[in-house]
Amino acid sequence: MGPVVLTVDAILFDMDGTLIDSTPGVLSAWATFANDYSLGDSANIVHETHGRRLYDTLKEYCRVNDETKLLAEIDRFEDEVIAGGPKALPGAITLLKQLDQPDKHTWNIVTSASNKYAPRALEAAGIPIPAGLVTSNDVATGKPHPAPYLAGAAKCRVDPRNCLVVEDAISGLKSGRSAGAKTLAVCTSTPREILLASDASPDYIVNDLTQVSARYTNGKIEVTLKL
Repeated sequence: MGPVVLTVDAILFDMDGTLIDSTPGVLSAWATFANDYSLGDSANIVHETHGRRLYDTLKEYCRVNDETKLLAEIDRFEDEVIAGGPKALPGAITLLKQLDQPDKHTWNIVTSASNKYAPRALEAAGIPIPAGLVTSNDVATGKPHPAPYLAGAAKCRVDPRNCLVVEDAISGLKSGRSAGAKTLAVCTSTPREILLASDASPDYIVNDLTQVSARYTNGKIEVTLKL
């Protein structure tokens, strides 16, 4: 299949697994918590919780319901992820440089991570931090609910139906679709065959962001996908 070109008002990126790779730290943190809370196979938990808020997953798996303890455990988990050394994924920095213009707020990051972790992880990976960054603290309900990407579009002051959501997780793709956006899946954490077999129904799929480029034209973003 040849290149696909689409025009949107804004691009909304997930963070972990889409722009940055924090896999070593995530694996280490879940191994620690699986041991502390007798959860069993931590690798399976990593798969099942990918793309969701720690606020939700630590409640569900670790049965942490006390708010003060939950927030402290989120901090402890995220500190271990940072220690693992987040790195930019292929193509991420190049694509964001194509979108980076001082007078434009046409891209954003919508993450399930907290407002403490996300800036640290982005800085460690060399990814610019958008002014409208949406974290788990900004929404009452996390992915796959549409609230995160609705908030991301609102920060860019655009209609979510005119946005492209870029995600690696099934829960995030479902969130973007529910918000009314077009969705682009990157196969950086979830194999293509699993994405296709899921109910996420992405509009487009690429291996990684090296297959994506963007430029401004007539006040909008022209996105080229090398499928």
